[in-house]
Amino acid sequence: MTASDRAGGGRTGRRPGGADTREDILVAAREVFAERGFDGATMRGVARSAGVDPALIYHYFGSKQQLFVAAMEIPYPYEQVLPMVLDGPREQMGERLVRQLLGYWEDPRINPLFRGVVRSAATDPMAAEMVRRMLAEGPFALLAQRIGAPDAELRAMLMASHVMGLALLRYVLEVEPLASAPAERVAGMVGPVIQGYLHGDVEPVGR
Repeated sequence: MTASDRAGGGRTGRRPGGADTREDILVAAREVFAERGFDGATMRGVARSAGVDPALIYHYFGSKQQLFVAAMEIPYPYEQVLPMVLDGPREQMGERLVRQLLGYWEDPRINPLFRGVVRSAATDPMAAEMVRRMLAEGPFALLAQRIGAPDAELRAMLMASHVMGLALLRYVLEVEPLASAPAERVAGMVGPVIQGYLHGDVEPVGR
């Protein structure tokens, strides 16, 4: 049951602002943005989900764009993920990276944020910039640089394009059978492709 459903079914009035109101608004916003994307979400819809007056959202956040940034900022534990990817056989590095990302995206604290940003990136410049920053500063670029591969930036974006396509189909569009496939199986199948981007030849055949 979503926050919108809960709001529609049980609340009969709106709460005034209080110590927990700002956090309640953020929780509701994450659910609404995850379900509807930036364009489909409205301040009134978030207010209904949170059980507050829409004026309180403007009081705390000022605008829909500022609410989106505050609600959807995705923390990424670079310092934990990279050592785990680098620790182990070189030929399994791609699989370890995919496994770590899937586990992170399936964390119930992170999944709504991730879905909301990816769903919104095609239509909202602010969400698109968040995705670009996530890719530019994220594990793909750091990993390619760390192993000293030639054309590290190109390799990083090739990895990102493949894995973000996987994330879009699995978590946002929920295309079966990919959406319900066990994460370990997905990592085992996608890992060798990512391994090729990391250590393989990225030049066209024949050159």
